[in-house]
Amino acid sequence: MKLNYQWPLPSQSRPIAIIGSGGIVKDAHLPAYQKAEFEVLGVFDINPEQSVKIANSWSLKAFESLDSLISSAQSQNAVFDLALPPSAVADVLEQLPEQATVLIQKPMGSDLEEAKLIKAICERKKLTAAVNFQLRFSPMMLALKDAMSKGHLEGILDLEVHLNLETPWELFPFLKKMERVEIAVHSIHYLDLIRSFLGTPKSVWAQTLAHPSTPDFAQTRTSAILNYGPEIRCVLSINHNYTKGPKLQSAQIRFDCQQGAAAVKLGLLLDYPRGEPDEVWICPSGKEQWESVEFEGGWFPEAFIGTMSNLQRFALSEDHQLHTSVEDAFETMRLVEACYKSSNSGGTEL
Repeated sequence: MKLNYQWPLPSQSRPIAIIGSGGIVKDAHLPAYQKAEFEVLGVFDINPEQSVKIANSWSLKAFESLDSLISSAQSQNAVFDLALPPSAVADVLEQLPEQATVLIQKPMGSDLEEAKLIKAICERKKLTAAVNFQLRFSPMMLALKDAMSKGHLEGILDLEVHLNLETPWELFPFLKKMERVEIAVHSIHYLDLIRSFLGTPKSVWAQTLAHPSTPDFAQTRTSAILNYGPEIRCVLSINHNYTKGPKLQSAQIRFDCQQGAAAVKLGLLLDYPRGEPDEVWICPSGKEQWESVEFEGGWFPEAFIGTMSNLQRFALSEDHQLHTSVEDAFETMRLVEACYKSSNSGGTEL
């Protein structure tokens, strides 16, 4: 089955000024921009050794200060790409020029209060700002959206996210300092994706917890049920601590609809960061046979092309909707906060 799985590029792309130079910049942002032939103006990081290292690897300029990067970006009408820890976002936004165009790394702050602050800063400074919830823009999810627009899938009744795998948490030492980990950093992708299909739920039941094998990380497992009324079942079952080998590990999102069904394999998460190919299977409306969807690319790095393209096209009035605007992302942060509130409540006592 052939479907559209690519977001269109802007007709005239703008340079990109990157603030932050962590692993996500090396593994996703820069490969994506290179593939899309987006010009990168340069990079700044509070750790100069890190910014010089990544700049040298990609033949970029390493700026010595945030002010110098901002000045250069202003002179060249660049887009600001903030690849920062959530707690650092608000302070950097305050230093950006009025009416700047900004892509903010998810999550939108460490908690809902920081999300409110970020939203207020963006509104006050009249920033054209989006949050990098890029799973929506992955080839596999764009293909599913196209399948729905063409009537192959209609009326979601069941949406289930299931992960049972081993995540190499040692690759993310900065998470050890965080009180909120699994939902705030990982499952937030799925919560945002679900919202892109079903909107914001009425309520949520959730539990997120640690695992004895990874005691340095606050949470590595999550269960959640999202309430979309009497007809739609929406659940997440997330276990990052499965250590029994690859045979029965899984990373899958399933859609069962009134008409048709779909299953997505999140290949990146299997043997991360090397990963396996993503897969999309669709059982079209009126048929009883599963068909493989043809597409190229994966979550990394292609989805990062999509978020930047949507932002730049929106700024050019080529896209009429900024899909991960700070206003929309704030709704995802509300859902994240509700999950933690539910988990802390401990459930209905017996």
